[in-house]
Amino acid sequence: MGPHHLPFYLAPGGGTDVLMVVMGVFLVAALIWVGTLYLRLHSLPERMAHKSEKLQFEIVAILGLLALFTHIHLFWVAGLLLAMIDIPDFGTPLRSIAGSVEKIADTMPDTGSEAEQETSLAPASVPPDTAKKGESTAKKAGGGHV
Repeated sequence: MGPHHLPFYLAPGGGTDVLMVVMGVFLVAALIWVGTLYLRLHSLPERMAHKSEKLQFEIVAILGLLALFTHIHLFWVAGLLLAMIDIPDFGTPLRSIAGSVEKIADTMPDTGSEAEQETSLAPASVPPDTAKKGESTAKKAGGGHV
């Protein structure tokens, strides 16, 4: 026969081992917590790059996925460094320059309108008084046929 006073961590002969059940629940909870911590740490570069430009965010996300599936930690480090660096915005000034060039191109006359400008300037260059005098002298000289 066994002693009457067994320690609390020993299960009785036909009972449930409470310490093993508690340790099983603790192990499952610890495994879930460590997995969550690992995935949160793994997505750190993506969360840092989320506020930056779309292209930079996509590159960091791809580096994170490569690091996750290939187990090459250099990809994760490269993604973290890229997420920390602010890439300058070259697109906005270039779009502004392109818009200004388009405005300049729209205000410049094209070759077809040059001929119209020459014809509109020709009558205006001769004063109206001299044009009438020229007609009267031509009628006198030519016998009225112009």
